[in-house]
Amino acid sequence: RMSRHAKKLRDHDINPCLAETDATTKCMNDNNYNKDMCTDYFLKYKNCRKFWHEIMMQRKRSGVKPEMPAAEERKKILESMG
Repeated sequence: RMSRHAKKLRDHDINPCLAETDATTKCMNDNNYNKDMCTDYFLKYKNCRKFWHEIMMQRKRSGVKPEMPAAEERKKILESMG
């Protein structure tokens, strides 16, 4: 049984980097937990977290709720950036 925290991390509306998380985990599993083999995945995850954290902080400063855009809105934000 998943904890409430674990469920939140699996929720696309809460975790904007779910795909990057899963890709990193898969890479680690496939490469016997050799981090050196998964550097690109870690970097993509880190960049994803950094990007959405910035968006969240902008929204917080502007008083926009929710601070983390839902999955559908995030998709539109990314599309608008090309």
